[in-house]
Amino acid sequence: MADIEVEFVTVEQRFWSGTATMVVAKTTEGEIGIQSGHEPLLGELDAGGTVTVYTDEGKKVAAVQGGFLSVTANKVSILGETAEWAESIDRAEAERALSEAGDDQQAAAAARGRLRAVEKAGS
Repeated sequence: MADIEVEFVTVEQRFWSGTATMVVAKTTEGEIGIQSGHEPLLGELDAGGTVTVYTDEGKKVAAVQGGFLSVTANKVSILGETAEWAESIDRAEAERALSEAGDDQQAAAAARGRLRAVEKAGS
């Protein structure tokens, strides 16, 4: 399977870059899988979504708070407002944040995204 270049940045840092066999991202239109040769597109990342990067070494799952995804035939550019790898997320803390979010939609979405990332990573 051909690889695709991935550039994953947040507002504050270069989060991850390298080659992947596939990228799966939760957009406002639904979840999308991207491989080399994909049709060009521009998508809006879902608040409280996840991005999964599949490499030869395995998969890496990140919780992402909003942003954009740009795809060309051989490159995926991801600009997330914030991103956090699943392995660095404390499940109990994320569950507590969700229960304390109350009517704060943004805080609830962030907590749900963090929990989804942990579940997808199998952590």
